Amino acid sequence: MTEKQEIDRAAAAKKPVIELKGICKTFDRRVVLDDVSLAIEEGKTTVIIGPSGCGKTVLIKHLICLLRPTAGEIYFRDQRIDHLSERALGAIRTHYGFLFQAGALFDSQTVFQNIVFPIRQHRRETDMSELEQIVKAKLAMVGLDGFQNYYPANLSGGQRKRVALARAIAMDPEIILYDEPTTGLDPIRSGIINELVLKLQRELSVTSVVVTHDMNSAYKIADRIIMLHNGMIVADGDADTIRNHPHPTVQQFIHGEVSDEDLAVLRMSGKGAQSQFSPQDFDPRSP
Repeated sequence: MTEKQEIDRAAAAKKPVIELKGICKTFDRRVVLDDVSLAIEEGKTTVIIGPSGCGKTVLIKHLICLLRPTAGEIYFRDQRIDHLSERALGAIRTHYGFLFQAGALFDSQTVFQNIVFPIRQHRRETDMSELEQIVKAKLAMVGLDGFQNYYPANLSGGQRKRVALARAIAMDPEIILYDEPTTGLDPIRSGIINELVLKLQRELSVTSVVVTHDMNSAYKIADRIIMLHNGMIVADGDADTIRNHPHPTVQQFIHGEVSDEDLAVLRMSGKGAQSQFSPQDFDPRSP
């Protein structure tokens, strides 16, 4: 390989797999994302943290265009995708796997049927033996081979998350998006999910984007941590950078500290705090 080819290859490797440029999103005049620009590096795990309502889930849904921006542009491998039709986006989305916060399994379908659902939607596979091998392999990746005929109602919360993750990798995606993967799980089950995130990145060479408010999880799995606050990026760096970040909002969040303003409101006596509502506001006979 010539020196120029090596330089070109290195430059290509540094290109982001996903890029957001000046993304703004509003809902009924409420600004949720405010001029967010972000490049997702291939093969790395990027973790997005921030308080509830700061726009984390809205942001991750923009990466796959489940939500369209009010302003700004979204790129996948240098191709702009935010203006594509849903049909055209279908082909782009086969490169992604998405683990929804609640798992989003179909309760009326078995584990096997849940996992083959995206395969049948996009590849239209008909060979049952091939489908069985795919499902077996994906369940083995998450430690649940043998659960093919179970229904979601017969599984624990952690097992449902792992089945949902097996479904997310059913199409061998390049990118996996995780929306609050450890929410509702105890520390042991959360640890299992963290280990699976690391395992899939290592063994499948995927790019991972994880939304979480669990700092233990963030520090364990992240190559890069981004913090959102009021719809804007206020911190960006590795775990040590975030731990030592000078921004007081970052320190307050990562240490779980209640602000002085919130404490003052909470500590006010019932007589001292002005009521936001009166009983008449809930009377249906009131004008």
